[in-house]
Amino acid sequence: MNTPALPPFPVIAPEVGHTLAKVLRSRMHVAQPSWSDVRTLIENRLVQVDEILCTDSARRLKEGEVVTLLTKAVHRPKSATPNGLVIRHLDDHVVVVEKPAGMSSVRHPAELEWSEARRELVPTLQDVAQAAIAKHFNRKPSTLPPLRIVHRLDKETSGLLAFARSALGERLLGMQFRKHTVVRRYLTVVPGNFVPRSISSTLVRDRGDGRRGSTTFANTGKKATTHVTVEEKLNGYTLLSCRLETGRTHQIRIHLSEAGHPVSGDKVYHRKPNGQEVPDQSGAKRLALHATEFGFEHPTTGEQLHWTMPMPADMQTLIAKLRAPSLKPLGGQT
Repeated sequence: MNTPALPPFPVIAPEVGHTLAKVLRSRMHVAQPSWSDVRTLIENRLVQVDEILCTDSARRLKEGEVVTLLTKAVHRPKSATPNGLVIRHLDDHVVVVEKPAGMSSVRHPAELEWSEARRELVPTLQDVAQAAIAKHFNRKPSTLPPLRIVHRLDKETSGLLAFARSALGERLLGMQFRKHTVVRRYLTVVPGNFVPRSISSTLVRDRGDGRRGSTTFANTGKKATTHVTVEEKLNGYTLLSCRLETGRTHQIRIHLSEAGHPVSGDKVYHRKPNGQEVPDQSGAKRLALHATEFGFEHPTTGEQLHWTMPMPADMQTLIAKLRAPSLKPLGGQT
């Protein structure tokens, strides 16, 4: 069957605990798909759950998870091999790598029991990084200590990311993230003319529409602060630099969206708080967000480590296009 049009949707209470195939089929009732049709869509890499490709039709869904039916199948990123991954730092306690866009940082809990063969069909950065480290030491991945998660980047976000390689590294790096002493700066493109500012709010998992967002209710959520400066004014768009003081899930995307300037290419947080959709004529083929700067204190030596990573080619091409005077500026945005 041809892929039917279906906007991304959050899982609601009556759908909790049902399989992805069942929920997707019920949502596609107008197209009247068969069970086989729905399973084929999922197996053909056309369905994401919370922006992570899901090829398991029997996966049980949770409330608030966002299901997206893609118009084009997700292919394995070119850098999804040990040979293609750039390692910026490696020692016994930590590894820092350059994450390509289109790859999940870590595996979803529902996928942890997958076989090795099945994992290889949908590799995560954690998998590829471990394989690259094993190749570096000429060992098998299974003989190495597992990579420990200390932070994540969204699937469509590119940039610098670290894994801990020891329990001590995990504990001491985690402490730095909790104390907000880790240096994290991102580059992003948004529509309109953005005024530099610091944005602070309290973020909750569900702001009332199935999306993460800010709340004004007391004694709930987590404080989040993003410091935003302007790198360059483009034709109808702005290139921003965002420094994280805290590191909540989707923090930059939420803060910029609620400020009326959602990240170009964002298919989830692309509306103002009043529900009005913000036009995006940028042509961004993915979330235009890149983790360009990263730094922390080494967990054992105390050395201050710091890295920068230039924007990947796709974002550089996007920005070059938005500099072109032939692009028609968007009207009515501030």
